Amino acid sequence: MSMNFKRKLPIPKEIREEMPLSPDLVATKEAFDAEVADALTGKSDKILVVVGPCSADREDAVLEYVTRLAKLRESVSDKIVIVPRVYTNKPRTKGTGYKGILHNPDPTKPDDLLEGIKALRHLHLRVVEESGMFTADEMLYPENHQYLFDLLSYVAVGARSTENQGHRLVASGVSVPVGMKNPTGGSLEVMLNSIYAAQQPQTFIYRNWEVETSGNVLAHAVLRGRVGSDGRQHANYHYEHLEHLAVAYNSKDFANPAVIIDCNHDNSAKRPLEQMRICNEVLDTVNRSKVVAGLFRGFMIESYLEDGAQDVGGEEFGKSITDPCLGWEKTSHLILSLADRL
Repeated sequence: MSMNFKRKLPIPKEIREEMPLSPDLVATKEAFDAEVADALTGKSDKILVVVGPCSADREDAVLEYVTRLAKLRESVSDKIVIVPRVYTNKPRTKGTGYKGILHNPDPTKPDDLLEGIKALRHLHLRVVEESGMFTADEMLYPENHQYLFDLLSYVAVGARSTENQGHRLVASGVSVPVGMKNPTGGSLEVMLNSIYAAQQPQTFIYRNWEVETSGNVLAHAVLRGRVGSDGRQHANYHYEHLEHLAVAYNSKDFANPAVIIDCNHDNSAKRPLEQMRICNEVLDTVNRSKVVAGLFRGFMIESYLEDGAQDVGGEEFGKSITDPCLGWEKTSHLILSLADRL
């Protein structure tokens, strides 16, 4: 066993200076962030929809997707706050396979982390510049957050990371909403502990600095289903699950209790077309229960240009090379129908 230090990589400040956000967009981001925060806290009546590919695997297809999404956003902006999902690093259950643009700027070639950190910044920046929307990404590696923090309006902490103290501490210093997913085993207690930790002021070592945070009052719950001891996938978005979460959430001292429903992953058993049904069932629950309505704030939807998925190296433009996604036509119909229901 050995660890080979191959080369020293640029620090985040250098990458941000190489690809800066323009002053005009800095001002735009403040307004966008405020709209996202207002939806999450319930200050506005809008819901939040974080939507996009399972993994942002190629820049041209992602830009085509977000260009369409920006036009759709104009039609529903009075009801829905849309944040484009641009996930540039992917957790792998067994640690192997395609790990996202950060590791593999070209999915068919070996890891290249130098080009990867440039590619992920370039992709997020182009999405912002061409769509006018700021982005969401998963904080898989907390030390890399600084490469993107000025472009992100939403951060997710995944099911495999929620229990990790490093993720919780860094989330406490993030300036935008951080969604804490329930762990793969489904424990609500673990998820709520993670939210609580992220909402507290913290002191820790980060990128060779001793840092202090003020706590992130916008840290909140994301339900994504679970895997049971029987090895089967089990949903946790049904009426009884949301009601139980609302009781557990409200019994503790949290700022801005909120839940986002991840409509894919174990909630859909990775059957992307089920996302349409799941969204509608959740809205039915919200309409029936004041307790749930007081907690529910929106959806995560995995969507790309084409339905389904293909193998890494597949040539179908805009089709996922990781989890299967909902295609664009169905996505557009779903978001428009959600706006009608709201």
